[in-house]
Amino acid sequence: MIQRETKSKSSTNAEYTESDTIAKGNKNHDAQEHRSRFSDPFIVMLVAGLCCLLWGSAYPSIKLGYAAFHILPEDIASKYVFAGYRFSLAGILLLLLYRVGFRRKLKLRGREWASLGVLGVLQTGLQYMFFYVGVANTTGVKGSIMNATTTFFSVVLAHFIYKNDKLSRNKIIGCVLGFIGVIIVNFHADLLTFSFSFTGEGFIIIAALVFSITAIYAKRLTASIDVMMITGVSLLVGGLALTLLGLSFGGRVTHFTWESTMNLVYLALLSSAAFCLWNVLLKYNKVGKVSVYNFLIPIFGALLSALFLGETIWELKNLAALLLVSMGIYLVNQVNAFRMTKSR
Repeated sequence: MIQRETKSKSSTNAEYTESDTIAKGNKNHDAQEHRSRFSDPFIVMLVAGLCCLLWGSAYPSIKLGYAAFHILPEDIASKYVFAGYRFSLAGILLLLLYRVGFRRKLKLRGREWASLGVLGVLQTGLQYMFFYVGVANTTGVKGSIMNATTTFFSVVLAHFIYKNDKLSRNKIIGCVLGFIGVIIVNFHADLLTFSFSFTGEGFIIIAALVFSITAIYAKRLTASIDVMMITGVSLLVGGLALTLLGLSFGGRVTHFTWESTMNLVYLALLSSAAFCLWNVLLKYNKVGKVSVYNFLIPIFGALLSALFLGETIWELKNLAALLLVSMGIYLVNQVNAFRMTKSR
């Protein structure tokens, strides 16, 4: 991902010394070591697990952020401002890393900037309009399990859009298991009474569907634009849109203390850090080898919600739902990994 400058080999620049050759050799050797290091299965497991842990921690962190900033459950506008601050900061961090750390230019054509602007408004802005309200109106355990529908929506949509990504028997089984798990988690502990809130669990499902649809549009943009550039601009634009929307409806984020500020910074950093690490893994490994670990996100989300929010996870219906959703995600991605291995 790091842009490398190429040297011209004209006859007027023939002073290619032995030290240059040694330096180039050492650089190539370091690159090979870097490649092999992130291709090691153990390293992949650790880094992918860390990414899933960070993403899973977002559920309790958002709810703790509401409490730290004194954002009331009915104050939707302030929730949008809170989300806007988070994603604007995350976008700025990614773009700074892209420009300063990787020494890449933030240069795009006018049409590309417009495309990224649309993506930011839809994928970050519209998705998190639903997500942040949904998280506030359900538990962290249920939210982390419900949001796993993103994977299953993506699989179904891919069947109708891509000719080489059709539903297979194992994919269908994985999706069925996942949706059954989502249904089960909405029952009460006695498994007799169904509990579902449109502005809670419903909004989280809508957010998952919005992300799955916009991810298809984002995938098309990756053909001509760097993935980190896409994500950084999308987060920044979407974050600004959420901030302006919340402020226009009277939303405010106050009570900046050490605790609340660190919560906001952590949420921004987890988005930036998890994306960067995940992107490194995708660079040096097959997609299926990395994405198979997505089943850990709802597990970490549920466990961390139970730990930091005091929510109950050990109910039979929660454990059954978590198991089914995780198995579903694993099956769906395991098929992709098998196919990619076979095709090479």
